[in-house]
Amino acid sequence: MSVSDKVKKTLATWHELLERNAMEELDPILSNRIVFRSPVAFNPYPGRAAIKLVLKNVNLVFRDFQYHRTFFTEDHRGVVLEFSAEVDGKRLKGVDILRFDEDGKIEEFEVAVRPMSGLAALAKAMGERLAGHQEVLSGN
Repeated sequence: MSVSDKVKKTLATWHELLERNAMEELDPILSNRIVFRSPVAFNPYPGRAAIKLVLKNVNLVFRDFQYHRTFFTEDHRGVVLEFSAEVDGKRLKGVDILRFDEDGKIEEFEVAVRPMSGLAALAKAMGERLAGHQEVLSGN
Protein backbone atom coordinates (compact mmCIF):
# COMPACT_ATOMS: atom_id res chain seq x y z
CA MET A 1 0.00 0.00 0.00
CA SER A 2 1.47 3.39 -1.00
CA VAL A 3 1.80 6.33 1.37
CA SER A 4 -1.04 8.12 -0.41
CA ASP A 5 -3.32 5.07 0.01
CA LYS A 6 -2.44 4.91 3.72
CA VAL A 7 -3.14 8.63 4.09
CA LYS A 8 -6.50 8.30 2.34
CA LYS A 9 -7.42 5.44 4.67
CA THR A 10 -6.40 7.53 7.71
CA LEU A 11 -8.47 10.48 6.45
CA ALA A 12 -11.52 8.27 5.95
CA THR A 13 -11.13 7.02 9.52
CA TRP A 14 -10.66 10.62 10.76
CA HIS A 15 -13.91 11.74 9.15
CA GLU A 16 -15.79 8.76 10.58
CA LEU A 17 -14.43 9.35 14.11
CA LEU A 18 -15.17 13.07 13.88
CA GLU A 19 -18.75 12.36 12.87
CA ARG A 20 -19.22 10.25 16.02
CA ASN A 21 -16.97 12.47 18.22
CA ALA A 22 -15.11 9.26 19.04
CA MET A 23 -11.76 10.92 19.73
CA GLU A 24 -10.96 8.19 22.26
CA GLU A 25 -10.57 5.89 19.20
CA LEU A 26 -7.88 8.02 17.50
CA ASP A 27 -4.85 5.99 18.62
CA PRO A 28 -4.65 3.72 15.53
CA ILE A 29 -4.33 6.75 13.20
CA LEU A 30 -1.92 8.78 15.37
CA SER A 31 1.84 8.57 15.17
CA ASN A 32 3.79 8.04 18.39
CA ARG A 33 5.30 11.47 17.64
CA ILE A 34 1.93 13.29 17.38
CA VAL A 35 1.97 17.02 18.09
CA PHE A 36 -1.09 19.29 18.09
CA ARG A 37 -0.73 23.03 17.40
CA SER A 38 -3.67 25.11 18.58
CA PRO A 39 -4.62 28.49 17.10
CA VAL A 40 -4.89 29.87 20.65
CA ALA A 41 -1.78 28.43 22.34
CA PHE A 42 1.84 29.39 21.74
CA ASN A 43 3.32 26.03 22.72
CA PRO A 44 2.34 22.84 20.88
CA TYR A 45 0.57 20.04 22.73
CA PRO A 46 2.57 16.80 22.45
CA GLY A 47 1.15 13.32 22.73
CA ARG A 48 -2.00 11.33 22.15
CA ALA A 49 -3.73 12.24 25.41
CA ALA A 50 -3.46 15.97 24.63
CA ILE A 51 -4.78 15.79 21.08
CA LYS A 52 -7.68 13.54 22.10
CA LEU A 53 -8.62 15.91 24.93
CA VAL A 54 -8.51 19.00 22.70
CA LEU A 55 -10.33 17.45 19.75
CA LYS A 56 -13.05 15.89 21.91
CA ASN A 57 -13.78 19.29 23.45
CA VAL A 58 -13.56 21.36 20.29
CA ASN A 59 -16.01 18.97 18.68
CA LEU A 60 -18.44 19.81 21.52
CA VAL A 61 -17.81 23.57 21.22
CA PHE A 62 -18.25 23.82 17.44
CA ARG A 63 -21.77 24.13 16.04
CA ASP A 64 -22.65 23.59 12.38
CA PHE A 65 -19.13 22.24 11.68
CA GLN A 66 -18.43 21.16 8.13
CA TYR A 67 -15.45 20.54 5.89
CA HIS A 68 -15.54 22.24 2.49
CA ARG A 69 -12.34 21.52 0.56
CA THR A 70 -9.31 19.26 0.80
CA PHE A 71 -5.84 20.09 -0.53
CA PHE A 72 -2.97 17.56 -0.71
CA THR A 73 0.75 18.28 -0.91
CA GLU A 74 2.61 16.84 -3.88
CA ASP A 75 4.05 14.00 -1.79
CA HIS A 76 0.61 13.20 -0.30
CA ARG A 77 2.10 13.36 3.20
CA GLY A 78 0.35 16.64 3.95
CA VAL A 79 -3.26 17.71 3.69
CA VAL A 80 -5.22 20.89 4.41
CA LEU A 81 -8.88 20.53 5.31
CA GLU A 82 -10.86 23.77 5.04
CA PHE A 83 -13.79 24.05 7.46
CA SER A 84 -16.41 26.39 8.87
CA ALA A 85 -18.20 26.35 12.20
CA GLU A 86 -19.90 28.54 14.79
CA VAL A 87 -18.88 29.14 18.40
CA ASP A 88 -21.16 31.11 20.72
CA GLY A 89 -22.88 32.84 17.81
CA LYS A 90 -19.61 33.74 16.04
CA ARG A 91 -18.99 32.24 12.58
CA LEU A 92 -15.48 31.17 11.75
CA LYS A 93 -13.47 29.65 8.94
CA GLY A 94 -10.40 27.58 9.48
CA VAL A 95 -8.03 24.94 8.25
CA ASP A 96 -6.76 21.73 9.74
CA ILE A 97 -3.22 21.16 8.51
CA LEU A 98 -2.18 17.54 8.87
CA ARG A 99 1.18 15.93 8.23
CA PHE A 100 1.50 12.14 8.00
CA ASP A 101 4.40 9.80 8.73
CA GLU A 102 5.62 7.07 6.37
CA ASP A 103 2.92 4.72 7.72
CA GLY A 104 0.13 7.19 6.92
CA LYS A 105 -0.45 8.10 10.57
CA ILE A 106 -0.98 11.71 11.67
CA GLU A 107 2.20 13.12 13.21
CA GLU A 108 1.33 16.83 13.12
CA PHE A 109 -2.10 18.43 13.47
CA GLU A 110 -2.22 22.22 13.27
CA VAL A 111 -5.30 24.44 13.26
CA ALA A 112 -5.63 28.02 11.98
CA VAL A 113 -8.84 30.06 12.43
CA ARG A 114 -10.21 33.42 11.30
CA PRO A 115 -11.66 36.02 11.85
CA MET A 116 -10.48 37.33 15.19
CA SER A 117 -14.02 37.38 16.63
CA GLY A 118 -14.41 33.65 15.89
CA LEU A 119 -10.95 32.90 17.24
CA ALA A 120 -11.68 34.84 20.43
CA ALA A 121 -14.94 32.93 20.97
CA LEU A 122 -13.11 29.65 20.38
CA ALA A 123 -10.30 30.61 22.79
CA LYS A 124 -12.80 31.52 25.52
CA ALA A 125 -14.90 28.37 25.12
CA MET A 126 -11.89 26.05 24.96
CA GLY A 127 -10.12 27.83 27.82
CA GLU A 128 -13.10 27.11 30.04
CA ARG A 129 -13.27 23.46 28.98
CA LEU A 130 -9.53 22.77 29.27
CA ALA A 131 -8.93 24.57 32.57
CA GLY A 132 -7.32 22.16 34.98
CA HIS A 133 -5.90 19.91 32.26
CA GLN A 134 -2.45 21.53 31.95
CA GLU A 135 -0.64 18.32 32.85
CA VAL A 136 -2.22 16.46 29.93
CA LEU A 137 -1.71 19.39 27.54
CA SER A 138 1.98 19.65 28.41
CA GLY A 139 2.50 15.97 27.61
CA ASN A 140 3.17 14.88 31.20
